Amino acid sequence: MSDLVALVDGMTDAERRACVPELKQLRKELRAEPWSSPAQRAYPTLHAAGAACQTGAAAVAAWLTGSELRWRQAPPPVLIEVLGDRDPAWLAEVVRRLAERPLSADVPYDLMAGLVRLAGCPVPTSEAYVRGWMDHIGRARRQAGTVIGNLRNDPHLAELVAALFETEEIGARSNWRYGVGLNDWTYALTQLTREGLLDRKVMVDGCVARLLRGGGSTADNKVFLGLLTALDLTRDERCERIADWTALCADAPSTVAAHAQSVLAGFALDGALGSRRFAELSGAVLFRTEKKLVRAQLVLLGKVLKADPSTAAELLPVAAQAFGHEDTEVQERALKLMERHLGDLDEDGGASRARDEITDLAAQLSPGPRVRALRLLGAPGAEEPATEVYEELLPPVPSPTRLATAPETVTELAEEIGALLASEGGVGAFERALDGLVRHAHRDRDALVEALGPAAAGRWWTDMDAGPVDKYFRESPHGLEIVVATLFERVRTDTLRPARNRADESAGCVHSGLAWSFDARLREIAYRIRTEPLPFLLATPTWSTGSLAAADLVERLDVYRRSGARPGEADFAQALLRVRRDDPSALASAATAARKLGTREGDRLAEWLLTDVPSQPVERSRTAGPRRLVEFGELPEMRGESFPPEFRRLGRPSSVYTDRYYCPHGDDDEWKHWLAMVPGRPELVAGRVLRDLSMATIEDTRGGYGFLPALAEAEGEAGLAVHLCVAYGLGARRAEDRLAAVDALLVLAARGRLDARRLGTDLGALAVLGSVKPARLAEATRTAASTGAYGTAWSVLREALPPLLAVLADGQGAKPAPAPRGLGDLVGVAAECVERSGARGELPYLAEVAERRGSSQLVSQARRLRATLEETAV
Repeated sequence: MSDLVALVDGMTDAERRACVPELKQLRKELRAEPWSSPAQRAYPTLHAAGAACQTGAAAVAAWLTGSELRWRQAPPPVLIEVLGDRDPAWLAEVVRRLAERPLSADVPYDLMAGLVRLAGCPVPTSEAYVRGWMDHIGRARRQAGTVIGNLRNDPHLAELVAALFETEEIGARSNWRYGVGLNDWTYALTQLTREGLLDRKVMVDGCVARLLRGGGSTADNKVFLGLLTALDLTRDERCERIADWTALCADAPSTVAAHAQSVLAGFALDGALGSRRFAELSGAVLFRTEKKLVRAQLVLLGKVLKADPSTAAELLPVAAQAFGHEDTEVQERALKLMERHLGDLDEDGGASRARDEITDLAAQLSPGPRVRALRLLGAPGAEEPATEVYEELLPPVPSPTRLATAPETVTELAEEIGALLASEGGVGAFERALDGLVRHAHRDRDALVEALGPAAAGRWWTDMDAGPVDKYFRESPHGLEIVVATLFERVRTDTLRPARNRADESAGCVHSGLAWSFDARLREIAYRIRTEPLPFLLATPTWSTGSLAAADLVERLDVYRRSGARPGEADFAQALLRVRRDDPSALASAATAARKLGTREGDRLAEWLLTDVPSQPVERSRTAGPRRLVEFGELPEMRGESFPPEFRRLGRPSSVYTDRYYCPHGDDDEWKHWLAMVPGRPELVAGRVLRDLSMATIEDTRGGYGFLPALAEAEGEAGLAVHLCVAYGLGARRAEDRLAAVDALLVLAARGRLDARRLGTDLGALAVLGSVKPARLAEATRTAASTGAYGTAWSVLREALPPLLAVLADGQGAKPAPAPRGLGDLVGVAAECVERSGARGELPYLAEVAERRGSSQLVSQARRLRATLEETAV
């Protein structure tokens, strides 16, 4: 490296440019070398030489950040030395371009900072530079000093700290969140502000602006909120930002909004906020869904009304907006506020308008509280409210659609393949594209490869050495990737050769029957493209569900017979599993036509069509620790040599205790393809993904809950496994996962496949085990009910609640058993469903809980539910 520095020292621009072509050629040659090759050791010197010989700032920045060069870069001091004799303005332009590179370019901070010193230019404030600077401050303290000391001595302190407020997710970084003492960034910035090294107004405005901007993660917001709190704003500083606090109350994440709410509460109570502004603030907060914020605002409204009753005409209609909140306890609090302060309304025009507004808003209350509100307001018809006929609202029943044929031209096919490689598509798009690849590879492989060029460019297997490519494809076909890579001859034939995994043995995880079968077909397709191209695929579905019309399969086999093509073993097996079996006469007719083909596959198809295949296997639920799982019996129709070994695994019994727990099948994007492998039999798939969903729910991790709507839409009977999958989804940690489970629940109900007793019983058992938390279940069932499915939600809760209430009823001794968190919410949702649907009857153990002492939410909601079920006054 020292020889290189001496060689480039004093070179003219012409001499530098003359070296560039040879350096580019060397770079190209090195790119083709295996990663373990000794030639790779030339990269650092090449990195420095190319930077020294490029004469344009843009060219230098592009060379320094080259994708393969960044892994073995020259040391920053060497790069600074070979670039240091250039014009400062030129160096400043290089710094700017390097700083604007994305984080993935991995430009060393030491290089950028060294060039800034040489150029004497303003310090960059890009994300890459600021993050590098932050890491540099932390690294420096490990050698000597502290974060606060390093910051204090930084010549660009003010500019870079100001840039912190503009850098995405900088607060979520561990070196900010977990520093302690003198190495705590929040403490350091606060202390430097007190010392005057940082402008206080800039710091406060920066924190507020960052929180107003929104969109940051919880960790990021927590850091900037903590910094704002540590700055300890004076009353004047808080007062001059009232508009900002109000905006934060309306739109910021709940923790930030709660802080802003507490700041404004002081101004509201001492009158500095004014009734008009306070009304605007209250309206914004009461519109939010977070119960804690809404409850706190109702309490604050009560305090302001008590301190100044003259504001009742302005504030009570605002408080009545809480009548529309989804939480019935919030509605109850708002109604009690009306009961306490409605008498404060003066009998004038303003009072009359306020009563009219409150009366209109009372229509949003649940039926029980609505009657109380109308009586309180003296509204007409309050004593005998009109009886409404309840009508259950469920989503439309999804129906399967017929799949379009494969794209006719290679151009159309290439566009679809590009879209599928970039992002996962549906089963129909996948199967059409797969069939299209096979058809066009059979017709004109060269034309297909040429058309696929743009779609294949940049794929992970294009620039990788052959060894790693084969290794990755041996582990998994990666969907369409293995077929496209085969077309470009990036996979060896030995790698594509069908592998017999002894799938008929007991080894393997719970997913192996589906995963191995899916993979086997893809490998076979790729292998046949290389060795004996197929004219088209037999197993391409007729419908979007994955089902295949028996007559279509007979017709395809006839084309194969006439052309002399040999069917793929795995493709034919998949076609058999996809044959639709809901029309016996169609099956018999297709079986007769298949016999007439006179081929082995025709005879096998005829035999399969006349075989009595049960809609689902024999199954039973088992409890394993905190989980309820499902075991399957054997599928006799999958035995013998009729199916390839990979497919025979599908017929093996599935046990909670014998299947291997850990496995490589963690990609839940494949689940929808598994569902289309065995259309009409969703239990076979549900039972094999149940363990993943149960683990995700119990351990609060991400899971494949987005699969649940597709599972509910699948043709066939929904049994133990499907209902347990939905149950775990309703208890998922993330709201979007619970929403997917709600969609599945409503689709099952709309299709008439929901067994509410089974689902409710499962939920009750899981809640008692602690696997499903009542608070999450309350949110999920409230969401389902709010779509208009109050009857459906109640039918599930009617079975889920008794086991939880029984635990409390059994603890009615000297010290009552504590209620699980969220049980009060869950009972409140049940009460809402009963009030709106008009359900009546008894609920086991409800009376014992309703008769407990106190006025906790659980007891109050239990009394409300009992009163509604018994049709007595609330």
